[in-house]
Amino acid sequence: MAKDIGQHFEIPAEMRALAEQSIEQARLAFDKFISAAHNAVNTFEGQAKTARAGAKDVSDKAMAYAEENVNNAFAFAEKLVRAKDVGDMMQLQADFVKAQMQTLSEQAKHLGETATKHTIAASRHDS
Repeated sequence: MAKDIGQHFEIPAEMRALAEQSIEQARLAFDKFISAAHNAVNTFEGQAKTARAGAKDVSDKAMAYAEENVNNAFAFAEKLVRAKDVGDMMQLQADFVKAQMQTLSEQAKHLGETATKHTIAASRHDS
């Protein structure tokens, strides 16, 4: 007799519809969650890529400037050893300091501009 009750019991149509609707809502919610997670990962990867590119650009410039400054120092040293007298050495020193201060100022300006450019690019990538 228990078998007869189970075989004749039907799930009401309203309950089926409610269950189907609940499953569909859960699927939609899950799809939205997965989509948001993918977007978050992609945004993070994009920001990291932008940051790495910016950091590499700034470090490449800094290394090039360091190499330029060392070469300037060697050129100064070569001129200094060829100086004829103390007065000539003093003039070479003054010229070198003046030129190097100008060079350092320009390098700092360019590094600042490069860093700013990459910061703006990264902030645009956030949007």
